[in-house]
Amino acid sequence: MIMIFMRRCLGFSLLCFLFLYPIIITILTPQTKTHAAAADLPLSTDSRWVVDQSGRRVKLACVNWVSHLDAVVAEGLSKQPMDVISKGIPSMGFNCVRFTWPLFLATNDSLASLTVRQSFQKLGLFESIAGIQANNPSIIDLPLIKAFQMVVGSLGDNNVMVILDNHISNPGWCCSNYDGNGFFGDKYFNPDVWITGLTKMATLFNGVSNVVGMSLRNELRGSRQNVNDWYRYMQKGAEAVHSANPNVLVILSGLSYDKELSFIHNQPVNLSFTGKLVFEVHWYGFTDGQAWAEGNPNQVCGNIVNNMMRTSGFLLDQGWPLFVSEFGVDLRGGNVNDNRYLNCFLGWAAEHDLDWAYWTIVGSYYLR
Repeated sequence: MIMIFMRRCLGFSLLCFLFLYPIIITILTPQTKTHAAAADLPLSTDSRWVVDQSGRRVKLACVNWVSHLDAVVAEGLSKQPMDVISKGIPSMGFNCVRFTWPLFLATNDSLASLTVRQSFQKLGLFESIAGIQANNPSIIDLPLIKAFQMVVGSLGDNNVMVILDNHISNPGWCCSNYDGNGFFGDKYFNPDVWITGLTKMATLFNGVSNVVGMSLRNELRGSRQNVNDWYRYMQKGAEAVHSANPNVLVILSGLSYDKELSFIHNQPVNLSFTGKLVFEVHWYGFTDGQAWAEGNPNQVCGNIVNNMMRTSGFLLDQGWPLFVSEFGVDLRGGNVNDNRYLNCFLGWAAEHDLDWAYWTIVGSYYLR
């Protein structure tokens, strides 16, 4: 059914999404799902499960909301009122948002204090200024960090949990091997500054009950990446976040664009705390090039699922929660590679009852 619709869905992508999300939600979210309104927060972990304070399983059924790009403002606020967007998220069956942010929002006071209006003016995005003035006038002259907090608060008012995702350092599109944001020691990725930023954000949202997790860094990558520095800095970052805000889940990504966690198989993460650690992985159709379009879909699915279990899925058997924090497809329907991948992904994710976050709620961008 999904593939038939996607082949026909060649028009406006939002219409495709409005059709597709009930299918995704139905397949991936069990009848026992627990929403933020019912969850006894904060969250913790019990073996491979995320649970609330009562010990009930809380399945993260999330959608990504982008706020790490050049304007450093949550996308879409020039199109609809914040509260309308926040209300729409649970109405579509999602219970949480993976909310992205650039490191420099927390570590560069000049950037954080820039107002929403000034940020758009610097980029020449005057149409977006008019849109925000019309739809969200209360944030137009707020500092960027305050506007970010308002979005989190709006989601909380609508019983939506939030995972704060440090997506990048320097605001802009992610990701490449050469953007200076990929790994510790890159141009924009000083590990000491990163830990300072994580600490500031964890402290800022300590006591904000709907902020249930912090993802330490999105898609580590590039020529500098190595296992030794991964352990050195990710463990330091995890300890810093937990020390500043012991309520949140601490979510660790792997190497090679968040595809590779196999090194943990023989060397577990060593942390001073327990009951808060989650691992994350990303999987898209393009992750494996054009394999889906060029090969037998069943064989390709079997081979790739076996590889996923080797590189990340094994964590479930070791008793760790695994959060697929990004997956998604070209919703216009003409991408054979994506269409075939999605069927395989949905089956794998449902079989293992995974926590997940769809990329993305955003229908357009201020600047891309």
